Amino acid sequence: QVQLVESGGGLVQPGGSLRLSCAASRSILDMGWYRQAPGKERELVARISRLDIINYADFVKGRFTMSRDNAKNTVYLQMNSLKIEDTAVYYCNANLFGAESWGKGILVTVSS
Repeated sequence: QVQLVESGGGLVQPGGSLRLSCAASRSILDMGWYRQAPGKERELVARISRLDIINYADFVKGRFTMSRDNAKNTVYLQMNSLKIEDTAVYYCNANLFGAESWGKGILVTVSS
């Protein structure tokens, strides 16, 4: 089982920025960020593959950037131009040989 720990969430005003981090207990090449807003299903935000190909949900393209630091077993999600509708619990996900692991999630609140 892989342990994932998210950090960096909080309250930000519309148009602001936050950077989320997800530290993994081991090296994982296939990782992603998901989010779940109140009353909605969990949805993919961005995902990076073992080939460093990153896919983004349409609703974050041009605003969010996913990256990783392999030396730290950490992935990041830089979120710019945040909107109220980006308010959600953000989860880190890892896929290791078909086994999924999830972090506990971190709350991002966009509000004036």
